[in-house]
Amino acid sequence: MTEDDYIALERRSDVKHAFQRGIVWAMVGASPRHNAIAANTIGALGVALRGGPCVGLGSAQRVHVEATGLYTYPDVTVVCDEPRFHPKYPDTLLNPRLLVEVLSPSTEAYDRTTKFDNYRTIRSFEEYVLVYQDEKRVLHYRRIETGQWILTEAVGEEASVALPGLGCSLRLADLYAGVERFAPEVAAAPGSGPVGSRGSSSSAP
Repeated sequence: MTEDDYIALERRSDVKHAFQRGIVWAMVGASPRHNAIAANTIGALGVALRGGPCVGLGSAQRVHVEATGLYTYPDVTVVCDEPRFHPKYPDTLLNPRLLVEVLSPSTEAYDRTTKFDNYRTIRSFEEYVLVYQDEKRVLHYRRIETGQWILTEAVGEEASVALPGLGCSLRLADLYAGVERFAPEVAAAPGSGPVGSRGSSSSAP
């Protein structure tokens, strides 16, 4: 599949797809708990960033990694200053500052490794936040001046995650507010769903 084919598919499809190097795969709908955490995160960021140069975008925002060819939909995207879009596909963002993924059993390894490898090639990308579903635990990766990435872990209701690149912090109590009413996401059974898909909105090929 070509990039043009992929974008045409996205614009007529009710299901989001990721794409890389000619391969397209469905991003199967996430669980209510996953969606609640993502909604809480973008809500908390909206309050923290109000009036500043950065804005948060939800999971409908497509991001393109120019160096690797990946097109995907992070759970939350933050762009700062002047957004830059694909010259041919103007609804596709190229310069996120921060990306958030809510981890699912079937996608955690991909989000923490291969997907992060792709994201790290984005020059504007400075902070990566991974939010667990089954416990109040958040991993925060930050790029420092040497190009190295520093990992900070926040655990527990009283903890918070500092986001130096955005000049704010997020309380875990806000990220997990109300999610206990939803059951934890269960990994998809082997062989379920279309070929190349997983059971979450951040699936891997």
